Amino acid sequence: MNKILMTLVMMGMAGGAYAADLSDLGVTASDLKALSEKSGIVPPTITKGYVAGNDPSAGVPVKPVEWVSIPGGKFTMGTDADGFVDAKPIHEVAIKTFQMSKTLVTVEQYAECVSKGKCTEPAKGDYCNWGETGRQNHPVNCVSWAQANQYAGFKGGRLASESEWEYAATSGGKNQKYPWGNADATSDLAVMDNYGTMPVCSKPAGDTAQGLCDMAGNVWQWVQDKYQNSYNGAPADGGAFEAAGSLRVIRGGSFYNVTARNLRADFRNQTGPDSSSDIIGFRIAK
Repeated sequence: MNKILMTLVMMGMAGGAYAADLSDLGVTASDLKALSEKSGIVPPTITKGYVAGNDPSAGVPVKPVEWVSIPGGKFTMGTDADGFVDAKPIHEVAIKTFQMSKTLVTVEQYAECVSKGKCTEPAKGDYCNWGETGRQNHPVNCVSWAQANQYAGFKGGRLASESEWEYAATSGGKNQKYPWGNADATSDLAVMDNYGTMPVCSKPAGDTAQGLCDMAGNVWQWVQDKYQNSYNGAPADGGAFEAAGSLRVIRGGSFYNVTARNLRADFRNQTGPDSSSDIIGFRIAK
C-alpha cells in the first residue's frame, strides 16, 4: 500500500483524531482528494494550527469557559517581607464580586477564536503549545497581551485587574501566601520545575478554596494593569492600574520556575505587552 493510501486509511480509522502533518509525509491535498474519490475513504478536515479532531471549524465541540464566582470583599494587598520591593506599600483594596475562568485558557478554547477570525495565531517555538499534537487541553501560551485581550473580548470578558487576580489567588483575600495556604509551592501543588506545561488543572491539591486551578505555576498570567515599581497611587477599588509606562504585569509563576517564592500570590513580574513567551498564558474574568 503506498504512503498516500496508508495516510487515508490511518486517518479514516482514527475517525478524525489522527494528527498527521501532510507536508511532513510528502502528501498533498490534491493527492488525498484524488485517492479519496477512488477509495471511498473520507479524511478528516485538518486546519493549520489545530490538533486534528479538535478543529472547531469541523464541528467538534469545544469545552466552554467554566466561570467561578469570586465573592467581593476587602483585603490587604502586597507585602513588605521577603524582599518583594515592588509589592509595597501594603494597602487595602475593596473588590466587587466578579467571575473568573476556572482554568487557564486552553489551546482548544483559543483555537475556536482563531477559527472564527476573532483571534490571531499564537507564536510557535520549542515549548509553545499551538499546533502541537495532544496539547489541546494544555494552556495556550506564546500569546501577547493584545492576543489575550482579543480572546477575552470574544468570550464577553476581560483580563482581571492585578488586585482582582491577587484577591482570587489568595482564596478571596485570605492572609496566605499561596492559593492553597502557606505551605511552600512544590510540584505536588503546582506545575513548576518542569520541562513544559501540563494539562490545565493537573494539580488539584493546589486549587483555591473557590476552585480556581493553576493560580500558581504552569504559565504566568497576563493581567490588565501596566507595571509600576510600587503600589503608590494604585486604585483602591479593584480597578486596573493604568498609569504611565509600557510594561504589563504577569502573575502566578510558570513551569520554568524552580523557586517557590516566584509562585507566591503576592509576587509580581512584568514584561513587554508584545512578548509571546512560552512561559506566559492567561485566564479571563468578567
